[in-house]
Amino acid sequence: MPVTFANPHRGRGLALDAPFPCDDAKGGADLLGQCPAHQETPLLSVPTLAAHCGVAQIHLKDERNRMGLGSFKALGAAHAIARAAWDVVEGSHWSKALAGRTFVTASAGNHGLSVAGGAALFGAQAVIYLAETVPESFAARLRAKGAEVVREGNDYEASMDAAETAAARNGWTLLSDSSWPGYSELPYLVMEGYLQLAAEAAQQIPAPPTHILLQAGVGGLAAAVAAHARKVWGNAPQIIVVEPEAAPALMESIRAGKVVDTHGPVSAMGRLDCKTPSMIALQGLARDADLFVTLSEEEAAAAVVTLQTEGLATTPSGGAGIGALLAGLDLPAEARVLAILSEGPEDA
Repeated sequence: MPVTFANPHRGRGLALDAPFPCDDAKGGADLLGQCPAHQETPLLSVPTLAAHCGVAQIHLKDERNRMGLGSFKALGAAHAIARAAWDVVEGSHWSKALAGRTFVTASAGNHGLSVAGGAALFGAQAVIYLAETVPESFAARLRAKGAEVVREGNDYEASMDAAETAAARNGWTLLSDSSWPGYSELPYLVMEGYLQLAAEAAQQIPAPPTHILLQAGVGGLAAAVAAHARKVWGNAPQIIVVEPEAAPALMESIRAGKVVDTHGPVSAMGRLDCKTPSMIALQGLARDADLFVTLSEEEAAAAVVTLQTEGLATTPSGGAGIGALLAGLDLPAEARVLAILSEGPEDA
């Protein structure tokens, strides 16, 4: 059974030195309209899964084929890079707009793919630092997008430290999907890109959801979707944030009322295995989220098996949001649930 913690800061937030997430998807939509790879992703109704979980409806926003990169993260870093290109492009020479620039980041795979894809689109270079625990399949996909891959550190935090050092040493642009004191402008733009999927889901769903389940690592996706949900539906939906039991960074920061570092074993929910939250995400979720939930390794693995039987192949990270419900999170029988399949299987 998932462990839960009700947010005592709901509606007020925390006194953090960070902006609240953007809640307006229009800016990102305007840029995406210029991208030939952009297509709306489907919102799936899964009545058999709803019956299995004892709720009225389940809708899953299916991000497994977003822009050919296999994850919602295609919307994030690529959006921030497109903003940089917009500022300097001459005429129609988009493919050379950022020639000579190098973007560097740490990633568990999908954010790196977005950096690599965005950089290539506008003529820049990408260098992606990966922890030793990241599967080689992700490293191969990054190289196929033209990125240079550097292995350093045993976890995401160590690889991010290495990326930050490399950026300072080489004059590169650090493009993280997390934020911390003194570093918020680019992560803010990354999160703004995620609003596209939230806006699509709000248009696609036949009735407002009563419950929204959002998986979180550093929290960028969850905070962006939560901010947009509050703008569209107000206080009505209960917003539930799901983290790995091994990395409850948001839950523990909410509990402490400030950013805290957490410690734990490596999680199979690799894209969510982040021990420190993004300040912007924490700022937003402290205001917008109702409940924080942790998911065990066994519960996440079981969710993948159940989703596979529904023809919804994903990973422990990709299915973690709905995984909390599958693991026994108690919702009323009349609940209308919205969740996100955030990525496809690793061997896709």
